[in-house]
Amino acid sequence: MPLFLLLRTLIVSIFFLSSGAVLFAGGIKGTITADDGAPLPFATIFVKQTGSGAVTGLDGQYEVSLTPGTYDITFQYLGYEAVTRQVKIAEDFIELNLTLKSQAIVLQNVIITAGNEDPAYTIMRKAISKAKYHTQQIDTYSAKVYVKGKGRLKDYPWLAKKALEKEGISKDRLFISESVSEVTYTRPNKFEERVIAVYSNGDDNNTSPNEYVFGSFYEPEIAETISPLSPRAFSYYRFEYLGTFTDRDYSVSKIRVTPRSRGDNVFEGVLFIVEDWWSIHSLDFKVTKLGIDFEVKQIYNPIEDKAWLPVSQQFKVDGKVFGFEFEYNYLATVKDYKISLNPDLELEMKVIDEKIEKDYAKEVKTQFSAKDQDLKERLEGGKEITNKELRKLIKDYEKEERKQTDEPEVISDTKYSVDSLAYKKDSIFWADIRPIALTLEEIKGYKKSDSLAEVEKKKQEGDTLKSSRHKGFQVWDVLIGDNYKLSETSNFLIHSPWGGFNTVEGLNLIYKLGYVKRWVERDSLDRSLRPKVKRLEITPIGRYAFGREKLTGMLRADYRSTNSRLTLEGGRYVKQFNADEPIHPFVNTFTTLFLEKNLMKLYEQDFIQINFKQRLDAKFTVTTNWSIAKRYELFNSSDFKLINRDKEAYTPNAPINQLLVTTGFQNHNALIGSIAIEARPWQKFRIRNGRRYSIKNSSPLFTVSYKKGFKGALNSDVDFDLVKVGYKQSIRVGIRGRLDVALEGGKFLNTQKMYFMDYAHFLGNQTPFITTDPVGSFRLLDYYIYSTRDKYFTANAHYHFRKFLVTQFPLIRLTGVTENVFVNYLASPLSNDYTELGYSLDGILRIFRLEGAVSFSGGSYQTYGFRIGVATSVGVNFD
Repeated sequence: MPLFLLLRTLIVSIFFLSSGAVLFAGGIKGTITADDGAPLPFATIFVKQTGSGAVTGLDGQYEVSLTPGTYDITFQYLGYEAVTRQVKIAEDFIELNLTLKSQAIVLQNVIITAGNEDPAYTIMRKAISKAKYHTQQIDTYSAKVYVKGKGRLKDYPWLAKKALEKEGISKDRLFISESVSEVTYTRPNKFEERVIAVYSNGDDNNTSPNEYVFGSFYEPEIAETISPLSPRAFSYYRFEYLGTFTDRDYSVSKIRVTPRSRGDNVFEGVLFIVEDWWSIHSLDFKVTKLGIDFEVKQIYNPIEDKAWLPVSQQFKVDGKVFGFEFEYNYLATVKDYKISLNPDLELEMKVIDEKIEKDYAKEVKTQFSAKDQDLKERLEGGKEITNKELRKLIKDYEKEERKQTDEPEVISDTKYSVDSLAYKKDSIFWADIRPIALTLEEIKGYKKSDSLAEVEKKKQEGDTLKSSRHKGFQVWDVLIGDNYKLSETSNFLIHSPWGGFNTVEGLNLIYKLGYVKRWVERDSLDRSLRPKVKRLEITPIGRYAFGREKLTGMLRADYRSTNSRLTLEGGRYVKQFNADEPIHPFVNTFTTLFLEKNLMKLYEQDFIQINFKQRLDAKFTVTTNWSIAKRYELFNSSDFKLINRDKEAYTPNAPINQLLVTTGFQNHNALIGSIAIEARPWQKFRIRNGRRYSIKNSSPLFTVSYKKGFKGALNSDVDFDLVKVGYKQSIRVGIRGRLDVALEGGKFLNTQKMYFMDYAHFLGNQTPFITTDPVGSFRLLDYYIYSTRDKYFTANAHYHFRKFLVTQFPLIRLTGVTENVFVNYLASPLSNDYTELGYSLDGILRIFRLEGAVSFSGGSYQTYGFRIGVATSVGVNFD
């Protein structure tokens, strides 16, 4: 016998011998086939009395262990008639083979004419109106969830082949993992998951289906995708009635769901709705995210005849990203459901569609017109309720209940933990818990790994620092950098040297070292809570200017805790006149050497600066900055040109401004302090393991700041006062897109003594590249021409379209390309209502953005330009 066959036989024999202990339990087993004799893989077996789901294997075979007793067992498969059998279990297994018939779909006697809408819309209006009811219907539930995922890397760039093979990754290797979790839900938003078992042969991947497994299609969004049961669903989807069938004693309608505009983050497929309950029976959807295809299948069952909940789910993920092609398949089953209903909503009701049943709805509304009734009072008065009434009453019910909670701004509160014995479960445990046995391919996938030990990624607490690539210091580390672990909580870093070119310094070289120390405090009572981490980083920075033949540098100490940050800096260093540094050094190097535009203007300072940031609570943050500096004017020291176009020499290192004849200055001292407060008054949060996480764009951001130059103190030669207010918000505008707005206004209350770096400057751009925030910056504005010591106002509006011009074509939308239009406005004493209008193609190749803009001053055309940036969805910080 060949060695491979011998090993395979041995592995299979060991597996079945180790699981032999469970063979003496009673239960049912058998094969489920279609009416043409083909096996039905992943068919659902639901046990009513235990609230448990199981599935068949690829060959249609199944095995469910049960304690002695009588059980009602339902066998289901999408597209086939469900079959229910009552069986009496003793000590042995009962063999029960079934053939499922193709689903007999009956069309209702409805004629669709030009003046009538598809009956699917009546069904969906009722289901949507009751979606929030379903989320509030269950007070608590607990269950046990089994998830198995397996996948492989199908293809990868040849450049990555050597590195991947070094890690033991090849195209034929199957990665497989299994987990078992005990989950508990408590209305309205508390969810706890305790992982009691994990079995894996490789690293975790980033295609986990947990957002679907533990999410709900009754919510307006699931996995950042609009649900077909969302109140906004009719703006996103078209619905088509495909017929009705009977499952047990329930009538089920089949609805085709089609996106009105295909692209990322919309579902397409088939949704089955239980009539009268208006709950989900099952679904089969596809969705695309960032070019990755997801397929979702879920089967629901009535738990304790109280609520329809998912019992089995399948997921398929495949895609190709930067040459890496992959596929993953997941199976999730839920068993041992225990549910408790909300006593306020243990009521029967008949939902009336106001659009179709107009007269009946009017009669019902007239009969029950009291505006101060709550949901329970309304339904106790009469079982009929219109879809609009139901949505309003549930919305009011949620709002009132949220007011009564201790933390109404918390949207969800989740707790996740892994049992200390989760990675130590033996083969007997897994053979008993699996809804289907492992295939030979899966067994081989497990055995190919050198170890079945713990593989879950464990990040160093509070930090993402990696250990050194090799042991000890190597000479080349001076050039390529490295990270050295000094202890469990401290590291020493050598950063790779970098630099650039500007006309003041010529070629410059920057070199950084770093020391990091962390202090970790864990909760002594609950080890699952995220630890509190304090972090100190000390960074010396050296900078050598070859054109000036001068070495400068500074020392930075940065201390962070959960709610505060203190930074102390000091030394001699160069700085842009605009402290927000609108010109990236790399971009300036390119424009100077290749386009002969030396845009970056610098000065030098000997300084000490203290920055402190304190989060007062989850919604308010205070920042204060103080600096004492001696500031020096700098001049060009290099006229080197990589490409000489016979143009004039580089411009002087002095910004041009309409208010000033010259922006040059004498050496002077400056003591400057500022204080600012940020407020997000309507901020919403998610809690995970006791730690709050802000929900992005759930509240506008308001800022107020005051900045002062102190005359005379420490020989300071500045005297000014500046007040600024700001507003920033991202607003979703229906299906059409998203509007981002940034407003800022400022006024100098005192300008007795100022230098040009103290003026109010704006984020202009004269390069082909965009490295600043697309909302809050200009595309064509000169960096310093309109800088002011008076009052000013800026407004930036950026509208992100889902479908506009070129994105009318589905093939373009599916590549991830979106379209934006933007308006930028500046009002200052001499700006003459400077305005920019622009258009951009966003998400080109998923990572780039191409923009075109025109500018106007006083209503007259000025200039135009094109810019290249990173896609807004990527959000790179060019610091």
